[in-house]
Order: sequence, then C-alpha cells, then structure tokens
Amino acid sequence: MTESFKQLLAFVDLMHQYRAIERSVLIKNSERRENDVEHSFSLAMLAWYIHSTYKLDLSLEKLLRYALAHDVVEVYAGDTFFYQTDANTFVDKHQKEAEAALRLKQEFPEFPELHDTIYEYEKREDKESKFIYALDKIEPILSIYLDKGRTWKKDHVTLEMLVTMKSPKVVIDATVESIFNELVARLTAEHDILFEGK
Repeated sequence: MTESFKQLLAFVDLMHQYRAIERSVLIKNSERRENDVEHSFSLAMLAWYIHSTYKLDLSLEKLLRYALAHDVVEVYAGDTFFYQTDANTFVDKHQKEAEAALRLKQEFPEFPELHDTIYEYEKREDKESKFIYALDKIEPILSIYLDKGRTWKKDHVTLEMLVTMKSPKVVIDATVESIFNELVARLTAEHDILFEGK
C-alpha cells in the first residue's frame, strides 16, 4: 500500500469521524439530531444559493471552502452547545479547537489548503469568512423554524436568548444581518408556535 493511498484512507476515516459529531439541531420530521457533515453541506449549499440569488460580490470558491471546512476541527474538539451560560465553555472551546487544528495539520501535512482555509476562517479578515461566520449563526435558525421550533422547545431556548446571542455575531455581514432581521420578525410573529411559554 502506497503512502498516498494510506493517507487517502486516513482522510476518508476523518470524514467518518466528522459525520459522527452530533449537533443539537433536530432534523425536520425526525427524532435524530443532525451531524457536522450535514450541517456543513447545508451551509455550503445555502451560501451558494445566496451568492447566486443575491448577486454577492464574493468569491464563491472561498465561500464553499470556508463552509465545508469551518467545523472540521470539531472532529477532535467536539461541538459546543451554542446557548451556554458559562463563559468558560467558550474559552475551552477556542483552546480545544486550536489544539484540534494543530493535530489536523500534523496528521494531514499533505493537505495544506485545508489548514490554510481553517486558519483564514478563524482570522475572519476577508469578506468571505465574515459572511460564512454570520451565515453559520442563522442556518440552524432557518432549519429549526421550518421544523416548528422543536429543537428550541426541547432545549428550552427562548426567543430572547436567540436574539441576544446571535445578534452580535451576525452584524459582521450586512446581507446576513438583513436576513436575520427578517427572520426575527417572523419568529416574533409566530412566537407561541415556536417557543415554550409566553
């Protein structure tokens, strides 16, 4: 077996591990929660759709790379529930993800484009990484909305929590912020269907 074929198998195995990372979002009409691969693919397709229909002046190649790679570190770092109240959880998350990125670099030195993409995404200095970062914050909201808020009800997430935690993150991109504002208006109008209590 050649070294390159061994590395290819190792990368396929990494993708299997990626698929095993469960997120909090319930899949519509299912009791199963989505995994990281499903989320990343959905994010990439949504980015492509918005890029095309909104006629954005952004690099589509960069958008797709960022969307596909943005959570790969979670193979080793795990996923963190977004609505955490403990600030230390997010400090730990960043530390774990930095260590995971280093581990990926050591295990797959033959794939520098992946490591560069992860690094550039984390820096968030270009328009494309900012767009994907912001879109990543609202993609789950769209999915949960279409599923009539089941995930929010199950995890006791309120509209106030959602707006408070998501708003500061989506302002990084004007297009995503405008979609978010329209979405919040709809969530507010349909509050009693989507969230527990008043």
